[in-house]
Amino acid sequence: MTLSEYRQMVEADLKIDETELDSESLRTPQLHSKYLNFLTDEKLKASKLEYDYNRLKKYKWLYYTGKLSEEELADFGWEPFQLSILKTDIDRFLNADEELQLISNKLEYQKSVIYYLENIIKVISNRQWNIRSAIDWIKFTNGQ
Repeated sequence: MTLSEYRQMVEADLKIDETELDSESLRTPQLHSKYLNFLTDEKLKASKLEYDYNRLKKYKWLYYTGKLSEEELADFGWEPFQLSILKTDIDRFLNADEELQLISNKLEYQKSVIYYLENIIKVISNRQWNIRSAIDWIKFTNGQ
């Protein structure tokens, strides 16, 4: 799911129907479970992206240092790297590599989704307090 899809879902899910506070209170554990499952799935995706990034970075390091075999180059569909670069300059090539940048950007996006879901779970955890406050307010305004 995308971040915008989560935002739309949260907007609908976190609305509290003030006329049905009892059922809203009972719905809170379901919402918590739902978003905890989403968070777990997104963390697994982030782990996979980190693995992919680190694996590709290793092969790119071997590529830029000229240590990949012809067979490995063919497997990746890469042409032999023609430049001879210093070990201190390898990070510059790795940081500018388009394939590594693509995975890095996906990983950063994934971290943003995880951050958003973690904060939504905090909001859901505080939902019970908000419902309780609404009930207390209704009691107060009714003179109880």
